[in-house]
Amino acid sequence: MADLSAAIQQALAKPLGSPPLRALARHGQRACIVFTDATRACPDHALVPALLRELELAGVRDKDITLLCALGMHRPSTAEEKRRKLGADVAARYRVIDHEPQNPAVLVDLGRMPGGAPVVLHQAAVEADLLIATGIVEPHQYAGYSGGAKTVAVGAAGEELIAFTHGPAFVDHPATRLGRIEGNPFHQTVQEAGRRAGLRFILNVVVNDTHHVLRVAAGEPQAAFNDLVAFARTVFEVAIPHAFDIVVGGVGYPKDANLYQASRAASFLFFAPTPVVKPGGTLIIPARCQEGAGAGVGEQRFLAAMRDSPDVQSILLDGRRNGFPPGQQRAFVMAKVLEQAQVIVVGSECPDLVEDCKMIPAATVEEALTLASGRTGVDAEILVVPHALLTLPVIQ
Repeated sequence: MADLSAAIQQALAKPLGSPPLRALARHGQRACIVFTDATRACPDHALVPALLRELELAGVRDKDITLLCALGMHRPSTAEEKRRKLGADVAARYRVIDHEPQNPAVLVDLGRMPGGAPVVLHQAAVEADLLIATGIVEPHQYAGYSGGAKTVAVGAAGEELIAFTHGPAFVDHPATRLGRIEGNPFHQTVQEAGRRAGLRFILNVVVNDTHHVLRVAAGEPQAAFNDLVAFARTVFEVAIPHAFDIVVGGVGYPKDANLYQASRAASFLFFAPTPVVKPGGTLIIPARCQEGAGAGVGEQRFLAAMRDSPDVQSILLDGRRNGFPPGQQRAFVMAKVLEQAQVIVVGSECPDLVEDCKMIPAATVEEALTLASGRTGVDAEILVVPHALLTLPVIQ
């Protein structure tokens, strides 16, 4: 997209299913913009200032605006990450806070949905007169596609809601898959939680593998999200002829910084609408993992479950019997992958930790291919997916 600023302004001028934001806002309102954290390659530095200009034109005062970083169960963001995400001027001018999913003092309980999901969300979002969210629409392990209401309903959710949506009942459900929205219980719960929170307006994007914005949409959350999903499917879904013996999946920055995030490449490829790797095959994931497993509560729970369980079957059995807190669901998902395929992590700065997590460290891709060929044979078919988190292979 040659002119991102112009595309954003056009989307805000002609929102989908909603009046323009400046017509929704007014002087005296409390507004909250929920924006993505550092694990998402969302251009909030362009999106958030554009939203703030609309609020300013409507007469909303700076002191009545809160910018809430949607951490989910990830670690708190640093001051530098906030400046990079929002721009130094915005970070200095407005109230910018991190979500705190385990702090009851900042959470509001909106009751349970008919299916039992506890809608617990950050008070800055719930108590705002006008709730807005940014987001990036791309294939998602559980939601089918991320973005839309998910920025609020997971990124600003209390631990109880995150635990429910990431629990074994949802993760094991056959409709909880990459690229699938219809009949997906995770997606349906996220949408309803967003409605209960009062989410009125979103500004979302679709980006490519180089983080270049391909499309922008704004407006009523479901309408704008549906528009971007339809477009995203033309970008991310790629036909392949069959499953392969060995699949190499690229991760890239910022997901390659820790094992929790990097392991998504393996599970994305495994949980495509049809698994991309054959049973008994190998998934190879190059990732530095310079932050180890990750510093957040969720990442550390993932590490503990992977490291401390005697085998992958124990992880699955424990999860199905007892459930698991947020973050630990990634161990459950990876156990499902490892039950069918081996995972080799290449170039990790923490090879011992990779091994503790029941995956195989390798120094180079060549070494990984040698290890994989020893398992599947020298005539193994290899599929390379350079951007595994932004590619949804569909077997035709």
